[in-house]
Amino acid sequence: MLADFYLLDDELNEEERQIRDTLREFVKKEILPHIGDWWLQGKFPMHLIKKFAEMGLLGITAPEEYGGLNLSKRVYGIVARELEYADSGIRSFVSVQNSLVIYPILTYGSDEQKRRFIPKLISGEMIGCFGLTEPDSGSDPASMKTHAKKTKGGYILNGAKMWITNGSIADVAVVWAKDENGIIKGFLVEKGFEGFSTQELKTKISLRASITSELIFNDVFVPDENVLPYAEGLKAPLSCLTQARYGIAWGAVGCAMATFEEAVNYSKTRIAFGKPIASFQLIQEKLADMLTEITEAQLVAWRLAELMDSGRASFRHVSLAKRNNVRTAIEVARRARAILGANGTLAEYHSMRHLANLEAVETYEGTYEIHTLILGEYITGIEAFR
Repeated sequence: MLADFYLLDDELNEEERQIRDTLREFVKKEILPHIGDWWLQGKFPMHLIKKFAEMGLLGITAPEEYGGLNLSKRVYGIVARELEYADSGIRSFVSVQNSLVIYPILTYGSDEQKRRFIPKLISGEMIGCFGLTEPDSGSDPASMKTHAKKTKGGYILNGAKMWITNGSIADVAVVWAKDENGIIKGFLVEKGFEGFSTQELKTKISLRASITSELIFNDVFVPDENVLPYAEGLKAPLSCLTQARYGIAWGAVGCAMATFEEAVNYSKTRIAFGKPIASFQLIQEKLADMLTEITEAQLVAWRLAELMDSGRASFRHVSLAKRNNVRTAIEVARRARAILGANGTLAEYHSMRHLANLEAVETYEGTYEIHTLILGEYITGIEAFR
């Protein structure tokens, strides 16, 4: 592949290469020919869920005892990259299921909760979502207003969550709320619980091939068996975001590769002043800059995978990767759209759709500015959040 300039994929083992090739072919045949229409229609392709499950994509790093593949973080990154080569919304579905639903249940759930939910999440029989962000609480999750009051046999949940991927189709929501002592706890809120409702957001001009919803809790009774027993405090949901941000860092590379390759191919066939625009020095400069930036992002993602798999990665390492790689993908997509000219605004091409999606990707799971401050605190030892 042209965009793998430093031949990083040559380092993949046979199993990893097979997974990459299988998924790349699937994306080429099953997603790319249709994604423009799905995006325009604001439609998530529900029929892909079963296929994702059959390919093992909904439990990539989960233990085999629950039906997972028990594979490395590097494999998870490769999957995110290949899916986001097609569309950020498609990758988001798989990321949420793996990192924001299965991960917290595995990490903070009881044995009974793991046995009950995880096999069905991996098989696609159940869809999950993650409820942390609120209408008035995005970058400052500690200020959440959703609260849980202890009652006999469980808790009464009240509040709302906003911008929730998969929210309207989820069978179970991992919801974070403050108890009466102001301590953040995790709750598994199931579809059908009385007082629990969702509302899909229909007017997005980003991530249109993804379902985004508001979750509403009106005196929802959550039984004790649905409370995550080992989740207490803000560190629990933030640890889940670290896992999701890792996938985003790899996925952004996929976006950048897709738009770069589209720009290269277009520049070779678009004739202006009697010759392909690829022959113009200004176009070649753009392409050289794009390839350099993509290679830098690939190296960041690759090294981060090594740190994750060896247990040496911190949330700060993930912040740098998410911050850098998404911003890189935005700049690459913007240049690609410019090379395509007016055609770049059409859904028949991919660069403008990727660019629109990336505007949301840069915002969710921690904005560019928030990750800047995380790194700034590490560098200086001074917190600048407040």
